[in-house]
Amino acid sequence: MSLGDDTGRTRTRLPEASGDPYGGARRNGRSSSRSLVTVVGVVVLLIAAIAFANRGGGDSDAEEGGGSPKAAATAPTGEKPVPAGAAGIPAGFAHDRQGAESAAANYAVALGSAEMFTKARRDAILQSIIVPARIADFEARLDKAYTPEFNKNVGLNGDGTAPEGLTFVSRTTPIGTKVTESSSDTATVEVWCSGLLGLAGESSTSPVTNSWFTITMLLEWTDDDWKIVTHSQKDGPTPVPGDERASNADEMAKAVQEYGGFTYAR
Repeated sequence: MSLGDDTGRTRTRLPEASGDPYGGARRNGRSSSRSLVTVVGVVVLLIAAIAFANRGGGDSDAEEGGGSPKAAATAPTGEKPVPAGAAGIPAGFAHDRQGAESAAANYAVALGSAEMFTKARRDAILQSIIVPARIADFEARLDKAYTPEFNKNVGLNGDGTAPEGLTFVSRTTPIGTKVTESSSDTATVEVWCSGLLGLAGESSTSPVTNSWFTITMLLEWTDDDWKIVTHSQKDGPTPVPGDERASNADEMAKAVQEYGGFTYAR
């Protein structure tokens, strides 16, 4: 199976300068274009967390006979959601295309979580979702990326925790999934995502920002479940920003603390 794994960079949008790094900024087309900047620390972080080496080359064939992939609704099937497995990540996905899509969506959530910034939790996540033969490689690469110095550069404490009075936000929300290539025991799945990243709090100099990206995973049926073999990311598709007022620091911190994340099962 030939795979096309284009690794891109995730950009973030910062609100325009104001007394509160979150407050008052109107996100319209003109202000967004003026305030669009590349935050080096965030870019390096997301690339390190999501883009891995040892990828295949070439372009994947479109789903279903070489034509354009057909959109499929994420609708209830009557099957019960999968149970939580190791590290609290859903496991036991169906051995079919729908199961591969559900696995990819859940794994995108796990790999984009704040738990990836602490060594113990990161290793537990990787042990749960990576094929056994690749775990050591994934751990070694991420250990080189998530150093105490790196955590401090993005505003965290050396151990990956948030400074007192601030709430660290790192969430990935799948918008949709698409299988681009599959066989009985492998599947290449694209997951279109929206992400939140930053520190919420009055003293934050790195406010929570939103980004859009597509993750491509090569999954393999291993030990009665889907596991990741390779993983890459590219920008977009990105919608036009709306005109909503950006929330202030208190509103953002409260929302993050009160609204839990989701698991996904088709």
